[in-house]
Amino acid sequence: MLRTLVVLAGVGLAVLAAGLWLTRPQVVDPVAMGLAELEADATRGEVVYWASGCASCHTAPGSDDKLVLAGGHRFQTEFGTFVAPNISPDPDAGIGGWTLGEFASAVTKGTSPQGAHYYPVFPYGSYARMTPVDVADLWAFFQTLPPSDRANEPHQIGFPFNIRASLGSWKLLFAGTDWVLEADTPQLERGRYLVEALAHCGECHTPRNALGGLDTALWMAGAPNPSGEGRIPGLRRDQLDWSAEDIAYYLESGFTPDFDSAGGEMAAVVENMSQLSAEDRAAIAAYIVSLGE
Repeated sequence: MLRTLVVLAGVGLAVLAAGLWLTRPQVVDPVAMGLAELEADATRGEVVYWASGCASCHTAPGSDDKLVLAGGHRFQTEFGTFVAPNISPDPDAGIGGWTLGEFASAVTKGTSPQGAHYYPVFPYGSYARMTPVDVADLWAFFQTLPPSDRANEPHQIGFPFNIRASLGSWKLLFAGTDWVLEADTPQLERGRYLVEALAHCGECHTPRNALGGLDTALWMAGAPNPSGEGRIPGLRRDQLDWSAEDIAYYLESGFTPDFDSAGGEMAAVVENMSQLSAEDRAAIAAYIVSLGE
């Protein structure tokens, strides 16, 4: 009996060790990703910045300066309240002491420079699809932004969601790099990249399962507001009958075909989208129009 127990304990430990190894935080290899060979461009990075909505989450509450990423915005969810960190170039309070490789690991792998998992309220599940050049360009633009010494605040989450090691399993299940929809034209391909990667639209407009993963079978079909107040609308053709021109104009101006205007979190999205080119807004609109019922 003792020998059996010892064997079972050994098997259990081996399984645990294998699980921890498989779900360990992953980091980017800058050489394999080709980051070292890229000539980053801050001007291109500004486009990535607005498309990715960095300011919407990381600008301090009450601040009108969308280039000071001091953090502090609070996100209420069923798993707890998460607080956006300072990601300004400040070397102590922000991310000014990071390397490009560490930045790429954070953005595309959800791994901190200290080797810990980030919570997926940071949409690295979408950003994982970003191209290396966009990551490098975004990092170059970050270097041009003003620093802030605003101290970070801790998340307010309880057991068991405060166990970061469990996020490795979540990443294996839900943080893949596959595209959701097929794209058969250059415009749709660009629209898909903007919607599914940079702008991470599905993070809000797609419902989640019990573990917090996106239910891609109901891609962009609408979802409960994480704050518990109201519902985020669906964008599929049986839910939104706007033309591509209507959608593009809404993203530029915030005005709907019914003479209403964007409000709440969507107002910030429109502020970001208005900074993009007309071609990019048209690509997003083409993608949304292509969504099935």
